[in-house]
Amino acid sequence: MTLDCSRTAWVLVGLCCLVLPAVTAQAPSRPAQFPALAAIRERDIRRDIDLLAGDAMRGREAGSLDELRAAAWIADRARNAGLAPAGNDGTYFQFWSMRRTVMAAASKLTAGGDALELGRDFAVQLPTNAHIDAETVYLDAPAAAAAPTPDLTGKVVVVPLRLGTPVRGAADVPIDIFAAIGRHRSALRDAGLGSAAALVVLGDPGDPPDVLQRAIAYFMLGSYGLDTGAVVRTRTMPVLLVPNPPSGLRTGGQRFVADLFTTTFSYPSVNVVARVSGTDPARRAEFVVYSSHIDHDGVRPAVGTDSIWNGADDNASTSVAILAVGRAFAAHPAPRSALFIWHGAEEKGLIGSRWHALHPVVPIGSMVAVINGDLIGRNSPDSMGLLGSQPPHRNSAELVDMALRANAAVGHFALDSLWDRASHAERWYFRSDHVSYAELGVPALHFSSLTEPDYHTPFDEPSRINTAKLTRVSRWMYATGWLAATAARRPASDPNVVIKSIIR
Repeated sequence: MTLDCSRTAWVLVGLCCLVLPAVTAQAPSRPAQFPALAAIRERDIRRDIDLLAGDAMRGREAGSLDELRAAAWIADRARNAGLAPAGNDGTYFQFWSMRRTVMAAASKLTAGGDALELGRDFAVQLPTNAHIDAETVYLDAPAAAAAPTPDLTGKVVVVPLRLGTPVRGAADVPIDIFAAIGRHRSALRDAGLGSAAALVVLGDPGDPPDVLQRAIAYFMLGSYGLDTGAVVRTRTMPVLLVPNPPSGLRTGGQRFVADLFTTTFSYPSVNVVARVSGTDPARRAEFVVYSSHIDHDGVRPAVGTDSIWNGADDNASTSVAILAVGRAFAAHPAPRSALFIWHGAEEKGLIGSRWHALHPVVPIGSMVAVINGDLIGRNSPDSMGLLGSQPPHRNSAELVDMALRANAAVGHFALDSLWDRASHAERWYFRSDHVSYAELGVPALHFSSLTEPDYHTPFDEPSRINTAKLTRVSRWMYATGWLAATAARRPASDPNVVIKSIIR
């Protein structure tokens, strides 16, 4: 599940309030029949997640050899399951390139006469090219509370980080840094931030130094996007994090000189695509799409002694789930065909699904439904989220009805509606690969057991996955897709629904 750093902020405290406002699935008039349900076995799921999310895969970071190795492993598992290749040139693979933009080593910063080193003493939140030679204005409190507010035009605004109460109960992940920076940007927006030369956020003496350095390392990763060959524009107002600032930065009136440069280069990534052909000649050219993502965060600065961010729940859980669903379809095909896509580079901004949506291996119009999952193996064993099940995110009431009937028949989960609401600040609906297809009008649902304390940390390990729950979710996803694949007509789209991703 992609990490929406700019918007996540402190709303993760909502985790403490996850009381499961139940949306109880209505029981169908008679039990649905799902002929290959028994082919989805917990022992297969446990074996697969231990391998895909184990340390040997090194966290499967997008653009790395580790992601490619994981993709090859998935393709081999798909072949063994009886799924036919559906990628390019008769293979299981759809290769594509993404462009990474990072701050160049030539970037320099001097604050109050002190030279600071990129990657150690400071980092830029989003890569940008800029020349800054300006005076600093220090604001100890958010600008909205400062009276009178100084003129910020052309100035470098300097504020303390002020982490506040960590959103995870312990300040051990960079997401707390993103939250604090987001609060400052919001507070300063109405006080002339747009006319400032830069925003500089200073670490506080009490902030855990390892947390600050992990945030620096995260910022140094840069930004990613599709490699379209277009010119990358990187001139935005710089936001800098300085974990151990020189004392002069806390007084204001200092000369701040920065020459910031970016560099870009391309990385290969890949989608793995497989299929099971339908049995009905009249419906075989229509596809129910099962969707997951391969990648996670790779090898990062250690938390304690662990530097491998395994991504067992995010998203090896769904990757092995749709392998299991593939075995079921291979054992007993449906009238419509089933397409299985393991996307690359979801964590970099849904890039693999965006690429496939632009270059689909089957026509977009032939996709009758997208069944996507992300984080489906943790939290309460009897609760799940079904995102896209209520307006404004719902784009097919008929597909939602199929999911609810399948849940009543085989899943038996209490459904949490909170995280699917437009008012939920996490915007969870927009942070996984189904959005790339929903934007194009394809009926889409997103299955998730929602975020948990190990989300985007090295503690998201295979041993913490509830494989019994993951097996139930896999069967629920299979049953939902089976209803779509066997229905007399394809699920209708809701009229006048426009889905637009927030991740670009």
